[in-house]
Amino acid sequence: MPKRPATVLITVLLCAAALLTGCTNLVAGHAVSVYDDPFKVAGLPTTSGPNGPRPNTPDSTLSAVNGDSGPVDTLALNAVDDIQSYWRAEFGKDFQGDFKPIEKLISWNAKAPRGDSLEFCKETTYHLVNAAYCRLDNTIGWDRTVLLPLMDQTFGKMAVVMVLAHEYGHYVQTLAKLVAPRDPVIVKEQQADCFAGVFMRHVAEGKAKHFTINTSDGLNSVLAATVAIRDTNPGDPESVHGSAFERVTAVQIGFTDGARGCKGIDIDDINRRRGNLPQDFRNDPDKGELPVNRQWLNELTKALAVILPLDPKPTFTFDGAKINCHNGSSTPPVSYCPETNTIATDIGELAKRGESNATEDSPLPTRVTGDYTAFVIFISRYTLAVQAAHGQELAGAKAGLRAACLSGVVSGKLAQQGRPKEQGDIALAVNDLDKAVSGLLTDGLAASDEAGKTVPSGFARVDAFRAGVLNGEKTCMARY
Repeated sequence: MPKRPATVLITVLLCAAALLTGCTNLVAGHAVSVYDDPFKVAGLPTTSGPNGPRPNTPDSTLSAVNGDSGPVDTLALNAVDDIQSYWRAEFGKDFQGDFKPIEKLISWNAKAPRGDSLEFCKETTYHLVNAAYCRLDNTIGWDRTVLLPLMDQTFGKMAVVMVLAHEYGHYVQTLAKLVAPRDPVIVKEQQADCFAGVFMRHVAEGKAKHFTINTSDGLNSVLAATVAIRDTNPGDPESVHGSAFERVTAVQIGFTDGARGCKGIDIDDINRRRGNLPQDFRNDPDKGELPVNRQWLNELTKALAVILPLDPKPTFTFDGAKINCHNGSSTPPVSYCPETNTIATDIGELAKRGESNATEDSPLPTRVTGDYTAFVIFISRYTLAVQAAHGQELAGAKAGLRAACLSGVVSGKLAQQGRPKEQGDIALAVNDLDKAVSGLLTDGLAASDEAGKTVPSGFARVDAFRAGVLNGEKTCMARY
């Protein structure tokens, strides 16, 4: 979140305040908003409990070339079986032509000596830590010794299913002739993310043979895995998947709108969603990181006063987050007291939230942290003051989701080009939205009510934040 010229975000995705058709479900012939119940996840009940392989279910009869019949290959083959069964039944509903199953599956050992490697998509599997779809011969392959076990250990077995659903998504887009060889790679990747989201909806509805996923911590972990394999610098020519914000968006489009939503993802759609959001670290000596201290929090208060002006303005204190307030609770590291219209901050504890893990050695970080992890929490407590000024209830699920949505509004405006001088020097950096998304998927404090309570679905929390970034304040007030 550097001190530098920011950029503008002018785009609309999924739903405006009136809620477009693609964001509704039809019940008894009437359009019903998927946001009516804040405890639901894109219209599905928020569930806890079972997550992963179904017990006592016979394994798939599929096989993989060079497979070892071990637990990782068994997991992968069961995943492909469920994914393939889904698209066999559903492909013809959204696309022209007949569905044909994938022709060959390949498994390899990325730790094997060079002499024991094989060829996949004209590339040696020697030290190839990857899972991929090959358009040359319609095959899907995976490394069973490094990548898939790492995904399982870090995010759980459903993350492995998610990876293979993404790869099968590439096959679906090829079979449906949605992309051509010259189409930008990022279009192909975000469409595949979207198709993976379509399949995850199927699993969440309890319709998959081998797997189940709950819509709280289970779905949260799958989305966290998507965050972990994001492009850390979208401006790099080698970056082809998109930021965490973009990848999670693509998965959620598929989960919410189905395959028809995925068909709408093209380069124009991606560019509309990006607007002029920062895409690289040019002219940014801090690489997107600022110290979380009194100076920059004061700069942030200037921006908040311009983006979401209040009269009277709240009072800010910085000597601790503990408050004695008859109609408010302490929610360290930042608390809001409606009685006195005060936002109290423990700077030291907030700064700990904002410590960057960008230099950690983990190939798959469970969280993406940095300055904006902290700043978005501070912003969210200010949005409680905004809600109080509108006479809205500050307790409950809708208050928390409004806080996330309005925090998204502020985040989008911090990227605004030609912003008023009064807004100060603080601006959005390329990875800030990723930090916010990661925090929303984990503890969710930035999507909590005045008592620090939040809905259990990270999907719902991120969805609310994204609605604010892309659609603005009116959508937040209309939706929640």
